[in-house]
Amino acid sequence: MVLGACATWSLITGAVHEGRPEGVLLAVLAVAAGYAAGRICGALLPVAAPCAAALAGLGLSVAVPRLTPGPQIVAPLGHAGATAAVLTLCAGAACCAAWAAEAPVARFALGSLAAGITVAAITLGSVSAFVACAAVLLCSLAARRMRSRAVGIAGLAAAAVVMGGAVLAVAGGRLPGGLAASLEGGLTRHRVELWRAALHLARRNAAVGVGPGRFGEAATTADPALLSDSKPHSALLQQAAEQGVVGVVLLAVTFYWILYTLWRSARPTPVVLSAGAALTAVTAIAAVGNALSFTAVPLGAGLLAGLATARPLTEEPPRLESAVGPRRDRLTP
Repeated sequence: MVLGACATWSLITGAVHEGRPEGVLLAVLAVAAGYAAGRICGALLPVAAPCAAALAGLGLSVAVPRLTPGPQIVAPLGHAGATAAVLTLCAGAACCAAWAAEAPVARFALGSLAAGITVAAITLGSVSAFVACAAVLLCSLAARRMRSRAVGIAGLAAAAVVMGGAVLAVAGGRLPGGLAASLEGGLTRHRVELWRAALHLARRNAAVGVGPGRFGEAATTADPALLSDSKPHSALLQQAAEQGVVGVVLLAVTFYWILYTLWRSARPTPVVLSAGAALTAVTAIAAVGNALSFTAVPLGAGLLAGLATARPLTEEPPRLESAVGPRRDRLTP
């Protein structure tokens, strides 16, 4: 229902402003397909499926290190974020496979795979991927000693809120001068200018935005000096600028509904929190980049969420029947 609402709202805003909702619809379809595949594969092969997903994503990152959304001569600003997001999802899938394995040897091998993916991030020259994968590994190790998964899920939800607030603060110029200059140096001035243009458009068109896929046109009209590749390089600000407040709410509901399903999942807590940490890290990457514009990222996110919420088709242990005896003309255990 949430994904259907996202698709419907993109069609509505596209009809209002003659936008191009094809990209949003493709992303929604990728998440839905990945989630369904993850639920099925996770039920049949709870260990092999996430392991295969991790290896496939790692192979994709190595074979196509500069992921692009289409045939382009020059890779856009978001290709590094897409590679980081794919590697982060791979690390999360490897951690899920490790905690799902029962044999100590298999668990050690799969844990080594997750560590190897983290090292591969440095080999591919992606510092952000290394940081995100290392964070997923640390969260996965900490999840083993966590008694209540609710605390972990709440921490991940709070981290997403902090990240979104930080992006809005940078775009709105609400940070102190020294901190703002430091962040601007890491994010590049061009990216910050795109964020400010997106926030400006969101304030002017808070109801329905400027229409899906129309950020480049609207931003160039508002500021002719701003060179835009039609993406503000922030999923949060792009949603706000193109689909208004309702689009932002739907985006947030989608993420937090996934966290809710992870909290209610029947899988072990380390599996659930490892997947949640990877998805939260991908959310942070998407908040400051163009990662969600690459089909592999929403597909992989949906796949990992499905794997972590699947119900393995294993036989339940036999239940001991209680002894039954008569008591005052009735049978009681």
